[in-house]
Amino acid sequence: MKRYQLRIAGKAQEPAGLAWFETQNPYTGQTWAEIPRGDARDVELAVQAAHQALTSGPWAEMTPTQRGASMRKLADLIERDASRLAAIEVRDNGKLLAEMQGQLNYLPQWFHYYGGLADKVQGSTLPLDKKGYFAFTRHEPVGVVAAITPWNSPLLLLGWKIAPALAAGCTVVVKPSEFTSASTLELAELFEAAGFPPGVFNVVTGFGTEVGTPLVEHPLVRKISFTGSDSTGRLINEAAGRHLKHASLELGGKSPNIVFEDADLEQAVSGAISGIFAATGQTCIAGSRLLVQDSIHDAFVDRLLAVARTARMGDPMDPSTQVGPVTTPLQYRKVLEYIDIARGEGATAILGGEKGTSPECGAGWFVQPTIFTGVRNHMRIAQEEVFGPVLSIIRFKDEADALRIANDVRFGLAAAVWTQDIGRAIRMSEKLQAGTVWVNTYRAISFMAPFGGYKDSGLGRENGADAIREYLQTKCVWINSGAATANPFVMR
Repeated sequence: MKRYQLRIAGKAQEPAGLAWFETQNPYTGQTWAEIPRGDARDVELAVQAAHQALTSGPWAEMTPTQRGASMRKLADLIERDASRLAAIEVRDNGKLLAEMQGQLNYLPQWFHYYGGLADKVQGSTLPLDKKGYFAFTRHEPVGVVAAITPWNSPLLLLGWKIAPALAAGCTVVVKPSEFTSASTLELAELFEAAGFPPGVFNVVTGFGTEVGTPLVEHPLVRKISFTGSDSTGRLINEAAGRHLKHASLELGGKSPNIVFEDADLEQAVSGAISGIFAATGQTCIAGSRLLVQDSIHDAFVDRLLAVARTARMGDPMDPSTQVGPVTTPLQYRKVLEYIDIARGEGATAILGGEKGTSPECGAGWFVQPTIFTGVRNHMRIAQEEVFGPVLSIIRFKDEADALRIANDVRFGLAAAVWTQDIGRAIRMSEKLQAGTVWVNTYRAISFMAPFGGYKDSGLGRENGADAIREYLQTKCVWINSGAATANPFVMR
């Protein structure tokens, strides 16, 4: 069994408390590795290393072009090791190999994109209203970044944070989820192989109160980037506010997937299935609320059931598997509790609704793909994030009714519209309260397209050119050209 080490200042090192904890394979339920149990002492070392790298030494002296070259070297190494890293993630979080392999194959593009963007960040000269002065702006790294990542897509979502942060010139301390830390520790070795100076990228693993809290509250950390639950995000934002730190938060979702009567129904069925079951519902953008127009409701549900019934649960490493296990025992129990809550509220489970106990599920934490009808938007199953393979179907009458239902939730991460009417697509996209709106597709992402939420789904944006600005601060420089008269008692 592999015993991992922390990665601080470019070196592997034991946790200060000389303690480790086990990580389990969600498919077998068996322990497969030991993860270092870091604490505040390790956080201190990591943040100091990051601060030193930020303020002195090779990283601080690199030009943006040189930083970009290092990032492209890292991209090449990730591409080389994509299959190995994907297999580690499957073993750690139980998601399908096809999905994790796809994510790892795509991840290098983030480092290529932001590596190219690193030397495209430009200030500007200012046309002042005062004579005798020259003024310009420059954009500088915000400082040491704390990146706190979730268990559902560890490396992809980490890349969303660290690629723009590194391009901006920041240094990073990562606290991955305690449930899926192994791949992040493996990635740290690639940073060293790519030639990044010590302290630029550090990983401290462990639990929230022991690692997350001291990292968020450390005075040398100036930016926090977090992906996870909205409840934890609120606590982080409160802590950031107390210490006047920058924060970007990508939180939960309860995304509406809206099917109109003029939609291509076959395409919409595929979108509804992939939107909720492809990742076992363990994604913040899961299309967990399926809104179907009254006139096609029954026919659409019949089509949906016919496809959903064919879903194959099983070993996530098997290419034929379509639905894998839930990642953690805690989340497994939570999903089953929500299924009971939905039944208690009067919803009808027309598919699934039970533990996955078939032989192909092994000893894993499986929940059957579950579909509820008769759901009202005020029910908890329609308002709260389940984060599992559970779909709620809600009827609507017309555009106005669909918008009312879609927006009547505290989240606003994503939404989708299925229609062949371009006017309707535009009207809906304008009025849906969501950071991403898809039309006739679902779960499409790109390193070039900004991503983030409205309302309780978070603050800030990841991906695209917008993301690098999250890691920069603007400085304005004034120069007296010699023609200005200095008067210390007058604001000029």
